[in-house]
Amino acid sequence: MLYRYLFIGVSLLALHSIGAAKTCNVLFIAYDDLRPDLACYGDPIAVTPNFDQLAASGTLFNRAYCQLAVCAPSRLSLLTGLRPDTIKVWDLTTHFRETFPDLVTLPQYFKNHGYHSLAIGKILHGSSVSMFDPPSWTEEPLYDNGRPHHWRYASPENLAVVAHKRTATEGEDVPDSAFVDGKVCDAAEKALDRFAQSGEPFFLSVGFRKPHLPFVAPKKYWELYDRADIPKPVTNRHPAGSPEYATRTWRELEGYTDMPDDLSAITHDQIQELRHGYYACISYVDALLGRLLDRLEALDLADNTIICLWGDHGFHLGEQGLWTKANNYELAARVPLILSVPGQKKPGVATDAFVELVDLYPTIAELAGLAIPQGLEGISMAPLLEDPGRPWKTAAFNQYPRDYTKIKHKQHGDVMGYAVKTDRYRYIEWQDWKSGAVASRELYDHQEDPHETTNIASRAEQEGVVAELQRVLQAGWRGALPPAQP
Repeated sequence: MLYRYLFIGVSLLALHSIGAAKTCNVLFIAYDDLRPDLACYGDPIAVTPNFDQLAASGTLFNRAYCQLAVCAPSRLSLLTGLRPDTIKVWDLTTHFRETFPDLVTLPQYFKNHGYHSLAIGKILHGSSVSMFDPPSWTEEPLYDNGRPHHWRYASPENLAVVAHKRTATEGEDVPDSAFVDGKVCDAAEKALDRFAQSGEPFFLSVGFRKPHLPFVAPKKYWELYDRADIPKPVTNRHPAGSPEYATRTWRELEGYTDMPDDLSAITHDQIQELRHGYYACISYVDALLGRLLDRLEALDLADNTIICLWGDHGFHLGEQGLWTKANNYELAARVPLILSVPGQKKPGVATDAFVELVDLYPTIAELAGLAIPQGLEGISMAPLLEDPGRPWKTAAFNQYPRDYTKIKHKQHGDVMGYAVKTDRYRYIEWQDWKSGAVASRELYDHQEDPHETTNIASRAEQEGVVAELQRVLQAGWRGALPPAQP
């Protein structure tokens, strides 16, 4: 455990420099299915002034990765500071408390230290037992279940449909509060008002559901974009040489009334409408973020509140012939992450350091002046706020399970794909769960093939690269930790 104590010492020095000596509140903002299609991440058409404002006041992490690219495992890993294999959560229906009933989550840790811990919106998961965790909260969460149809659609045609899935896109002329994310924002503003009046420290978790399907947003956000300007998918075919189960559809887009059951039959116009809708949803939740930032300022809370903004995993919009998430590729694993801390010396400076969502637990605890709990499987990123260019992790890790024949897996599935991302490569090793034998490998050279179009793992000239990356994968996250600083 020596590495942990070394980093505590380094991080405390950084924390002292940042100036977060007094008790800081935490505004913990989550987005569902949000990939880094934001102007502050270099997206040329995204209209995201409030994401950009937050990035200008804090640290933007260019290379942040989730641990498993589907909602519940990613979120529960983040909230526990432990990786999916440790908490044994690999699907949407398993709760970590089945294995670890006494585990203390990040919001629970703050609650135990005198903070008022409140969840508004989707924080754990949006359905099944995995959405509930009473020990994490001081009071009962609000809008943790966002499935009522009148919170998801506004058009008369969609409201008349009985099925859960209606059209995949919609852009009615309605106010922001017509949908659940608008209601979440309303409730979060009221909570901030209450905390400002009471003066009690708070850990406020606000979970927006967009840009998750369906791509429904008020009409004014659709009108921010000219569809002709929206880029087409860079690739539209599965990576050559990839195993079938690596590119299997999650069947999330299928079933909407305006979508074909066979996604290979989606037309160009449908693809562009979906991509347009995704951007509209991003701009919608950007506007809601702006309201929260404005309310913090109006209540004189901004100078004493740590803001952590994160997406639970990435998303495919037709690239690699894939839709949604649930795979091990870059677009599914990479996430937006922004931290803004009162008094930090280098606001607006991005970092290219490898970080993982599992790092957020120790980071936020330390930035708030709390001791880092023992046994976490991430490290504090606080030193990166002081020195964004310092040597850091050499790799990031994620995973995804599959059944050999079924569309969706249960628990760990038949085969687990373990992925490692280094400066140049993404390497994926599919291991049979029972035997541990390697069922298949994938290797993508991001220098030559940044869009992961061709699996080159079997090429003779890559034998040395594969052997080295296999060593990195076997060493795991501990083997990728940065060197201790003097």
